[in-house]
Amino acid sequence: MLRYLYADDLKNYPRLANEMFIHRADQFRTRLGWDVKVDARGHERDEYDDLNPLYVIWETPEGGHGGSTRFLPTTGPVMVNDHFGHLIDAPVRSPLIWECTRFCMSPGQGPNVAAALMLGGGELMKGFGVRHFVGVFDARMVRIYSRVGSSPEILGSIGEGREQISVGLWEFEAEAQKRVASRAGIPPARSREWFERSFGYAPQMEFAVSA
Repeated sequence: MLRYLYADDLKNYPRLANEMFIHRADQFRTRLGWDVKVDARGHERDEYDDLNPLYVIWETPEGGHGGSTRFLPTTGPVMVNDHFGHLIDAPVRSPLIWECTRFCMSPGQGPNVAAALMLGGGELMKGFGVRHFVGVFDARMVRIYSRVGSSPEILGSIGEGREQISVGLWEFEAEAQKRVASRAGIPPARSREWFERSFGYAPQMEFAVSA
């Protein structure tokens, strides 16, 4: 199932939190070779995890972490502006655009989990009145996005081939939701039920506010 958890809520789900940060370390440092910080517990965390982001997490039937991604509004500090601003014409700052980062899959999970996470992103758009997501991704993700039926508009790129890094902008119209739900194997009504179980009909924003 999909869970929607702010960072402040992770203490109530210690297994999900522990496995999410360990799987992030495995994916981003071990498998992809990114220069990321991993602490003594084996957790990959950065400064954006301290801003009370909203995580969309796929919880396996056994209660473990199957995959996750992280969301922050672009009205505050976000990775795309702070570290990848050279790839775009101007900073992205709008209450209607959120940043999506740290798209992580636990070992052994299939494309249906990637699609489920994107479906969860679509629920956030509807529930919070967000029009677009912006995010930075590498070349390997292009095939994944295409496979699950949710490819972004490319705003800027650097590098070639497998080394290419891009900034993308996503919409999530009704037809895209149907495609992604089908790839995930999740009826749209069930997806909405999971969202409403977390937030009700009027979700409250709880992000940290920068000075």
